[in-house]
Order: sequence, then C-alpha cells, then structure tokens
Amino acid sequence: MNQEELRNKILDVLKNQKIGTLATVKNNKPHSRYMSFFNEDFTLFTPTDKDTHKAEEIAENPNVHILLGYEGEGLGDKFVEVEGQATIRDSDELKKKIWSDSFSRWFEGPEDPSYIVLEIKPTMIRLMNAGEEPQVLEL
Repeated sequence: MNQEELRNKILDVLKNQKIGTLATVKNNKPHSRYMSFFNEDFTLFTPTDKDTHKAEEIAENPNVHILLGYEGEGLGDKFVEVEGQATIRDSDELKKKIWSDSFSRWFEGPEDPSYIVLEIKPTMIRLMNAGEEPQVLEL
C-alpha cells in the first residue's frame, strides 16, 4: 500500500476509535492506562488531571506509546501503534476545544484548574492487522 492509502487507513482508525491505551515511563518501566483520544492531523490530545501519575511521568520522561483501534472482533482487527512525545498543555483555548460533557465526571468544566491536556506529537505511527504486514507512515 502506498503512503496516501496508509495515511487514509490510519486516519480512519483515529477517527472511529477514541479509547486506547497510553503508556508512559515510570521507574524505567512502562505504565499503561486507558484514555480517550482526539486527533488533529495526527497529533493526539487526551484530557487528564494535573495531579495524576501520568502528568508526573510525562514531566520526567515525555516518551509515550499509544494503542488505538482494536475492537476485539478477532485477530484481524486493525489498530495503530503510536510512539511519540507528550507535552502538558494548559491552554484555555485547547481545553475548550476538546472539552466534552463526559469529562464533567472528573472536572467542573473547561475552566477547572485541575484539567489539563496531554498533546502527543507522533514520532512513529504503525498500522497493524490491515491485511498486510505492519506499515509505518512516513511523518
């Protein structure tokens, strides 16, 4: 598959799959948890609380790994692996942009001072189980 086809397949996964795992580094070991993700031109955003372990871990080591897309239907489910660098963002504009009422379970609103956004800039995106060998998107 060419890079344009690969790009479109990856965008399809990112558009339709919002829940995945985020792995950070804690004591030189991976530490994973489920998160919700929002995509904008392959940059991923996920909300979190500023006082969480993940925020501390990213402040110490910004390298992250994300899995998105596996639906549990079988071994042929396509998914993406994203390696990237995470940055903690506290921009009011960004927080409002990705705000969802579902976040009100954890935050009082987009102005909540505990609410921050993790921005993940990919260094590698790999499409898995799409009927071919794993394919890496050229970024």
